[in-house]
Amino acid sequence: MKIYRAKEFTAERAWGAQDIASMNGITTRLHWTDQPYKWHINDGEEVFAVLDGKVDMHYREQGKESIIRLETGDIFYASVGTEHVAHPIGEARILVVETAGSV
Repeated sequence: MKIYRAKEFTAERAWGAQDIASMNGITTRLHWTDQPYKWHINDGEEVFAVLDGKVDMHYREQGKESIIRLETGDIFYASVGTEHVAHPIGEARILVVETAGSV
């Protein structure tokens, strides 16, 4: 058993992560960031939960870009093939659940 205090987690660089669990090829990681990620499409599905802060999630569907503001407690689900990029507003802590080794 282990307790993780998300609000206290920081990293030396943007998108630095603390591994929480790896179960049957699925990883759960706690990320800290204050910088945008990069446009990407995951190898599988992704669950992206904002634990602290705010994040503007940019995503493309059928070539059209949209942006949704995610706040603490909000969850973004990226289905297979969803192109997306996260832009934090200041510092953010995010729990990401995805296929091991995904982008």
